[in-house]
Amino acid sequence: MPHLDFTQPPFDVLSLAERQSIRKNTQIRYLAKDESLLAEDLQYLYVVIKGQVEQLLDGEFVVSYLGSNHSDHLNNNDWFDSRRQPESLTDNTLTKEATGLADTAKTYQFRATEDTLLLQVAGSTVDKISAQNHLVRQMLSDKLPERLKALQQRRHNTGTDPTIYTNQQEVQQIMLQPVIDVRLLPVHIVDANNSLYDAASVMTQIGIKHVLVRPSTYVQTIKEDVQETSYGIGHLLGILTDTDICRAVSEQKNPATTSCQDYANFNLRTIKSDDEIGDALLTMTRYRIHRLPVLDDQGKVIGILGQSDMLAHISHHSQLISIQIEQAKYLTSLDTAVELIGRYIRAQHQNGVKIGNISRMVQTLNAQVFTKLWQLIVPDEVMVNTCLIVMGSEGRGEQIMRTDQDNALIIRDGYTHDDLAQFADSFNHHLANLGYPLCDGNIMMTNPIWRQPLKAFNTQISSWFRNTEPMHGIYLSAILDAEYVCGDESLLTQIRQHLKVAHRQSDPMFVRQFARAALQFGDVNQWWQKFVPLLGNKSNSQDIDLKKAGIFPLVHGIRTLALENDILEVPSSKNRLKALVQNQALTQERADTLLEALEFFMAQRLSVALSTDDKYARQVNPMTLTALERDLLKECLAVVKSFKAQLRQHYQLEMS
Repeated sequence: MPHLDFTQPPFDVLSLAERQSIRKNTQIRYLAKDESLLAEDLQYLYVVIKGQVEQLLDGEFVVSYLGSNHSDHLNNNDWFDSRRQPESLTDNTLTKEATGLADTAKTYQFRATEDTLLLQVAGSTVDKISAQNHLVRQMLSDKLPERLKALQQRRHNTGTDPTIYTNQQEVQQIMLQPVIDVRLLPVHIVDANNSLYDAASVMTQIGIKHVLVRPSTYVQTIKEDVQETSYGIGHLLGILTDTDICRAVSEQKNPATTSCQDYANFNLRTIKSDDEIGDALLTMTRYRIHRLPVLDDQGKVIGILGQSDMLAHISHHSQLISIQIEQAKYLTSLDTAVELIGRYIRAQHQNGVKIGNISRMVQTLNAQVFTKLWQLIVPDEVMVNTCLIVMGSEGRGEQIMRTDQDNALIIRDGYTHDDLAQFADSFNHHLANLGYPLCDGNIMMTNPIWRQPLKAFNTQISSWFRNTEPMHGIYLSAILDAEYVCGDESLLTQIRQHLKVAHRQSDPMFVRQFARAALQFGDVNQWWQKFVPLLGNKSNSQDIDLKKAGIFPLVHGIRTLALENDILEVPSSKNRLKALVQNQALTQERADTLLEALEFFMAQRLSVALSTDDKYARQVNPMTLTALERDLLKECLAVVKSFKAQLRQHYQLEMS
């Protein structure tokens, strides 16, 4: 008699007592070909022992669940909870408008496509076990983020020593803690017109290496009690460090007569007390700073987060890579740092760090590589008169593998240099030598259309909004994803300001046409209908393209909604979703689901890349996945399908 395999999910996390309970409440169920489960049968969890079951919604194919007669290709038997309801599409105003559906309850239908043998587990038993076993509860949850957490935990444990796993889990939990959990340095403020000698005396007396500096223009307007107790001008303060004082002395300035104003840095980076430690680490790494004033909800400085204190609180080797990049003296010196980034990605993924955290740190480290390379190539005058940007997945902070370059150079109006073209060519080809391939679409600064003065760049952007050529939408997508790397950041700010103006002046139908790109590839049901016939065929020619089927529709759909809502300051999908929630264009739950699905596809793509050494890693063979992974892949593809339907209706696009 067939029995449950307690070595496979979701049953491999059960206790002995829970296994016994499951056994007592499991029975065999047979479905003949074309026979369907009846309404009264939709209160059980089913495991497909042999055969195949199709899941339908309103008669339309959704997915297939497969049994052991396909075990030559599958890691284990598929299972499904027949009680799980279709995802509600009416969770926000955009979706209600998109679907035009009444809030009536819908249920899936299940039909055997061949003679099928099932194990039928009582739903009440599953619920009782789920109530006391959070791992089972996560795997069987009707919420996609919960099931993705279950997969992530299983990946942490696979082939990993339990002690190492526990330590890594602890590190990740620490990275999610608020910065207020780290010991903060006390706040000491001097006036801008105080001398460097006064500031040095304060540092020596208290035993610190910095003081905050209050601008002289605000000294008279702030009450004494605020100055001494609340420091309620956090966004106006500057910082003076012992390094700044040493610099003044080396320049033969008299510390007793030189004011703090002359050497303090008023371009101060700050962080909120409830921001995550991981965010603080990213900020310090990106801007190469060692201290961050911490602000409360009222913008008051409540302490200083020091890099040494934060690193004592966590253990994270990305700082070592950053130091390696910073110390590079020659172009060849960057090879080691780039190699370390690759090792860092592999280690972080194997240790179960969330893909979003990995990708954002990799973006920061790559930006440091690009900055150092540009500094080694160009003279200082070029650096201060240009702005180097990256675009595409690199700009969004969603590129894990080194696929291709997408970069541009914005030049200050009126500035010229005879060797700019040569510098651009050297930059792109040195990046290629470091392992960042040249862009097949030529979206690089070697291409003159991506190396222009600000005014010419803006004129070009306006022409793209007229959408007269097929490539204009691609070019516009690229510049919308632009992120600053080095040089004069104000040039990119002006580009983003012009994007708003150009969009408002464009044809009202433009955004509708722009959205079409998200719908150009096949839906989930088409992919899984192609997958099923392959079960007797070892060919991988019909593998699922993760980029076309999952990543691109999500990224471009989110990009389009952001453009419609004038959200142009942030290029990442995560921050665009956050802004769309703030604009009430999406609910928080919907945004979370879209982000979780996107990061699932990114993680699957990285897994393929690491296991096959295929840096492009777009294809995944569903037959190589576990039942849990296949279930989540189906669910994430279903999220993509519903999102495309949402876009299709919202922008009134035809169903083709």
